[in-house]
Amino acid sequence: MRSKLRLLILFWLLSGVALAQYGPGVYTPGEFQTTNPYYLLPNPFYFEGRIDWNLLGITTPTNAWEYMERAIHYQDDLGDTQSAIADYETGLTFNSLQNGSCQIVTPATLVNGALPTTLNPAPCIFTLRLRLGYLEQQPNPAQAIQLFQEVTKIDPLKLGINSLIGETYVIEAQQTTDPVAQQQAYANAIQAYQAELALSPVTSQSIALTGDLANNAHVHWALAQIYQTLGQVSSAISELQLYLQATQWHSDVYPWRIPLANALIKTLQATLH
Repeated sequence: MRSKLRLLILFWLLSGVALAQYGPGVYTPGEFQTTNPYYLLPNPFYFEGRIDWNLLGITTPTNAWEYMERAIHYQDDLGDTQSAIADYETGLTFNSLQNGSCQIVTPATLVNGALPTTLNPAPCIFTLRLRLGYLEQQPNPAQAIQLFQEVTKIDPLKLGINSLIGETYVIEAQQTTDPVAQQQAYANAIQAYQAELALSPVTSQSIALTGDLANNAHVHWALAQIYQTLGQVSSAISELQLYLQATQWHSDVYPWRIPLANALIKTLQATLH
């Protein structure tokens, strides 16, 4: 009983402290960031993630980062895609490679091996371009591709971006009725997917360490679909075989594709005879 009583008293004391600190009229959105001595206030352009818009305490955005954060709020919290697109596009006017309002950070930017305390113009933000690119993939694939290509300039080694470019070129190919434009879009998609594979090459060292004979099952699956659409059966079979090698130890987020790949290989091989 005594131990339970002590715990109850401790709970009351802690509750009183919490109410004193966060009771009505004491806490306001954004206060934590400005009063917490352990919360760093870096240049916001160095932060690519999401911050709860309500806690930022911003009435009207004034720069690219703030427009991006409000757009994320519109997109994720309110499901207001049109307002999100408008804010992302406005943010880009403050963070543009075309008008020189942002810069790509490279080793040459460093001072004594570290970033300077301020950068003028501010660094180019890849999240802004990725978010808008996702929203524009279907309605405006050409714009989405341009945005994703800018991300590859900002961070050339970032995985998944060339896959997004390839995926968007496929959308472009499916939407056009011009056979020449369609062939070119598929060729561009193949090139983008191959660029993605080149970022994670299979080498003798990697095989010795992991046993993986192929990497990136998703890319090989996508390439197989393109080659099958183009009627390039041998290439499609080759990509499906690479897909199976890539899934040998890691399976697939869509495991049903593994037996389907085996079946497709047999079906496609039959057409060659």
